[in-house]
Amino acid sequence: MPYKEKEIERLFYSIGEVAEMFNVKTSLIRYWEKEFDIIRPKKNKKGNRLFTKADIDNFHLIFHLVKERGMTLKGAKKKIKENKDDTEKNFEIVKSLKEIKQLLLEARDSI
Repeated sequence: MPYKEKEIERLFYSIGEVAEMFNVKTSLIRYWEKEFDIIRPKKNKKGNRLFTKADIDNFHLIFHLVKERGMTLKGAKKKIKENKDDTEKNFEIVKSLKEIKQLLLEARDSI
């Protein structure tokens, strides 16, 4: 049986890496950090922000509500505050459906 190396998940990501993941500027990441309580990056001695996987998952949720669904920041805050669990479940469902759609499109194109 061949050796398969496991992917190592990092504990922390820099603000530049997070901005690149979402194809946004670092200023937007800093702004959302101030606006949303659910994002709490650690800071090192130099003051650099270090984002965890949980922070990135929260950014995904905010990005989905604000950029993809077109909600205002006030509306997104209210939705997360009132019912974060349902909002996360809906986001996961939408994400799964997009992945399935992509797989079906790839299958159709290969026929």
